[in-house]
Amino acid sequence: MMNNLFSTFDPSTSMNFSLNWVSSVTSLIILPMNFWIMPSRIHLSFNKMYMQLFNEFKMLLGNNKGLVLIMVTLFMFILTNNMLGLLPYMFTSSSHLSFTMTLALPLWMSFMLFGWINNTKHMLAHMVPLGTPNMLMPFMVIIETVSNIIRPGSLAVRLTANMIAGHLLMSLLGNNAMNSSTMMLSIILFIQVMLMMFETAVSLIQAYVFSVLSTLYSSEV
Repeated sequence: MMNNLFSTFDPSTSMNFSLNWVSSVTSLIILPMNFWIMPSRIHLSFNKMYMQLFNEFKMLLGNNKGLVLIMVTLFMFILTNNMLGLLPYMFTSSSHLSFTMTLALPLWMSFMLFGWINNTKHMLAHMVPLGTPNMLMPFMVIIETVSNIIRPGSLAVRLTANMIAGHLLMSLLGNNAMNSSTMMLSIILFIQVMLMMFETAVSLIQAYVFSVLSTLYSSEV
């Protein structure tokens, strides 16, 4: 019996031997498919998606191939965890702030440290946009500073909120389906199928949004 709707996202295993976060890294077992003798269709599909992402991030980041590979890897890692959260009885790690903030905060901090240490003049000039009146310069510095500080929080909360919203709606419909009639149960089942398709699209879009916004933040450095 659930105490509340949000208890759906509570860890289900004990604290002494917790396996909740294992689902975040189980996908690494199936990723190294380059060592198979013959490439499968899944491997070819992944390679096509990798190349598409690589070319798109390369247009934003230039010739910095190392950072491009980091962003592609970040996209695939978030996408895999989002998709795993759609499976029954799986711990949805991407719907927790402790997971998303762990991804966003170190990434943002590394960009800020790199920018302020190596490109100090550029970072200072970025505080005041070109053509700002002298009277508004102090306010623009404050606004730009606040907007930079809240970036990791906005990245983490955006991913968490979008992943948890659909899960909550599906949980609410599933709880009401237990005491529904046959006609209402068929309608709820149809809505659940549509929500599952919607959540699959949201999982892909949110992984893309997280990685693209991180790319845009890094391009400002």
